[in-house]
Amino acid sequence: MSAKKDANFATQCIHGGQHPDPLTGAVMTPIYQTSTYAQEEPGKNKGYEYARTRNPTRDALQANLAAIEKGDFGVCFSSGLAAMDNVLKLLQPGDEVLASDDLYGGSYRLLTAVFGPFGIKSRFIDMRDPANVEKEISAETKMLWIETPTNPMLNIVDIEALTAIATSKGIMSVVDNTFASPYLQQPLTLGADLVLHSATKYLGGHSDVVMGAVITRSADLAKRLYYLQNAAGAVPGPQDCFLVLRGIKTLHLRVQRACENAREIVKVLQNNNLVANIYYPGLQDHPRHDVAKKQMRDFGAMISFDLKEDTLEAATQVMKNTHYFTLAESLGGVESLIGHPASMTHASVPREQRLSVGLTDSLIRLSVGVEDVEDLVKDLEMALAAAVGAKA
Repeated sequence: MSAKKDANFATQCIHGGQHPDPLTGAVMTPIYQTSTYAQEEPGKNKGYEYARTRNPTRDALQANLAAIEKGDFGVCFSSGLAAMDNVLKLLQPGDEVLASDDLYGGSYRLLTAVFGPFGIKSRFIDMRDPANVEKEISAETKMLWIETPTNPMLNIVDIEALTAIATSKGIMSVVDNTFASPYLQQPLTLGADLVLHSATKYLGGHSDVVMGAVITRSADLAKRLYYLQNAAGAVPGPQDCFLVLRGIKTLHLRVQRACENAREIVKVLQNNNLVANIYYPGLQDHPRHDVAKKQMRDFGAMISFDLKEDTLEAATQVMKNTHYFTLAESLGGVESLIGHPASMTHASVPREQRLSVGLTDSLIRLSVGVEDVEDLVKDLEMALAAAVGAKA
């Protein structure tokens, strides 16, 4: 039985938007592996005519996503960037996007290299100070593209303050909530028009699916996005939808455990003299710790740090000596990952741009998983010690 709108988060993860299968009573929505549907007569069907347009498994996932983000409409796409691509198609040539100057490299590439030639301008600004954002808004600005926490510097942006500015100016506000997940923050409740996820990450949670999603409370925006979903066709398959729907059922458990593990990892980094800076909003001295505390349930399981020896070689020595932290792109799975943003996730961002926001050549990003934290601590301590030994 579908959860009521006022149900708590864990209940929404398991029951939100979900109903037993009407044909069999199956508790889990079946994988409707079909491309088309039989019609009683031309134009008369059971609500489904072609799987690009609608699929029952996808419908169930979209309803569930709307529930856990406290929205009314969920729209799924074949990847996080496909979701972003469709959101940007809401704009017209001549429009401008103001985006965080510290954001995912793929988002930067899509804004600049793909939509730039079509006449949609993007400017990348520091969004930590709402007054600075308001000052940067021009007559052409039609969208604020917000990441918080940001990737990979873990900067925190005040969602409520920025969305209030956007609303007052008639500008659409979009929050990429991938790093936090709906368990930690729900931007629609803070005034955002659209929330975007790479569902590949925490929503799926098991590193076995690629998908994107957009959630909104606006019927008008939902109508436009459903149209683009069908017209452009970047839809996820039913098996992928099933996997993400299954993953969401343990979202609250996974993210909370990962947050607990991250706090212990931060303590290890604080006590290591090889580490120069730690970027983690749970630290009391993080510049936006109070904002994170206000808008997030917990501080997340993403940690970035750079080394006193600011070289790729030093970072490589650490990354190639971990055992449980797997060297790989992506994040948000049950397993812990370690990565090098400058050469991996943010390689498409010009080096000068990277350095301007503090993304050094030695910056290492951790996605802390749900393993036994004692094993993760030992693994990281041994990798850091190996790096010191290699240098000696």
